[in-house]
Amino acid sequence: ELENELTAKSQTLDELKQSLASNGSAGQTPEAQSLRIAELCEMKDSIVNQVAQLKASMQSILEQWRAYDEIYAEVSLMTTRYLYCIDQCKPSGEEASLEALKKQVKTLQ
Repeated sequence: ELENELTAKSQTLDELKQSLASNGSAGQTPEAQSLRIAELCEMKDSIVNQVAQLKASMQSILEQWRAYDEIYAEVSLMTTRYLYCIDQCKPSGEEASLEALKKQVKTLQ
């Protein structure tokens, strides 16, 4: 949106320059108007640069969030798997007899 707005403002400034070159203005001297338009152009260029920097920063942040989401999903899956394994490894209330342990190994396999 900012880029579109800046493009529109750039066109307005260009039209203003052309209008000044062809007509002039009764309110201010042409030199004063030219200086003001030059200042506006510099301000616009500065804003364009700031928007470009902001866009680059936002892209970087977006990439970092994507990486975070991928890693989070992976860690969440691992956690679920580990919780399942821990649940399966719990003794079933019986004494830790050799038979019970063999049965548990079979279940895990």
